[in-house]
Amino acid sequence: MAAAAPADAKLARRLVLDELIPVETRHHAFWQSFFGLELGRLDLGRRLKLALILAVCRLFGAPAIHLILESIEVHGVRKYLAIWHRYGAGPLGGAVREVLRDEFEHEDAVVTGDAERRINPERIRGIFLGLNDGLVEILGAVSGFFAAFGASVTVLVAGLTVAVAGALSMAAGAYAGASSASEVRATEEGRRRFLGERPAEDAGESPLTAAMVVGVSYFAGALVPVLPVLAGARTALPSLLTAGTVIVVVSALLAFLAGMDVRRRVVMNVLITALAVLATYAIGLAAKALFGVTV
Repeated sequence: MAAAAPADAKLARRLVLDELIPVETRHHAFWQSFFGLELGRLDLGRRLKLALILAVCRLFGAPAIHLILESIEVHGVRKYLAIWHRYGAGPLGGAVREVLRDEFEHEDAVVTGDAERRINPERIRGIFLGLNDGLVEILGAVSGFFAAFGASVTVLVAGLTVAVAGALSMAAGAYAGASSASEVRATEEGRRRFLGERPAEDAGESPLTAAMVVGVSYFAGALVPVLPVLAGARTALPSLLTAGTVIVVVSALLAFLAGMDVRRRVVMNVLITALAVLATYAIGLAAKALFGVTV
């Protein structure tokens, strides 16, 4: 019986996909006609993106497939809603409504089915917050330390100290925030039970899990600009190049998974990081000039 369950689930997914193929083919024709497009094949950029997605799915299997499908669904819903806000009140509003209803219902059936959704918005925010803060803060600290001290050993010790302190601080803040949210949910659930109402299904993330996710993510991000110094870098340039590359990759990946605009998120994060580095480097130079900091 246990072996039959996965086979039945696989057959059910196949039946759903077989049902959706003609529906999505019809929708594809509708959108091409609606916007006056003739898209016979994907351009180079989209082909490369599709090849990357297929490679990730083959490498990591079912979990990666579900994550990617859910993230694509979020992107699609956002675009469909934008189309509805623009064209819903027009003469073709009825046709658009029918197509969007099919899109929303069928995409949800394919992506989730009977399985639990794997994208946890709170966890994505925690990972993004931790990685982003660790990368930006420690990259700025390393740049400022190099400007002030110039000695790799001093920069390494100072950078690791700030990284550990920052990870503990971020974890403590995440724990406190999740604990407060948990208390609020518990109070609300008690009120619902007293009134005979159904408790909310979203139990939220436990405080310990939230603290671990944010703290570990922060420390992982913080290690990126420190590793070149550990490897013997004598200037901030290797840390800038390494951390800058990781910032672009992490921003793009997490923006994609969370359904954000990838290009805007990457550009915003790079600009914020550049401003932080310039500011801390200037502070380091000023400290060295004004206070005669030497090592």
